[in-house]
Amino acid sequence: MSDKTLKCKDCGEEFVFTEGEQQFYQEKGFTNEPTRCPKCRKAHKSQRNNFRREDRY
Repeated sequence: MSDKTLKCKDCGEEFVFTEGEQQFYQEKGFTNEPTRCPKCRKAHKSQRNNFRREDRY
């Protein structure tokens, strides 16, 4: 297994899916590679969390 270069579906930037990250995904049973770069992944997660908080009130 070696590092892979992937393209973010949100911003279009390339990012590296490291060998260590690939091993982590396998250990957790994830079958799909990430589709977002770390920056967009963090922004997407933040938006989801904010949306959930708004639903509670």
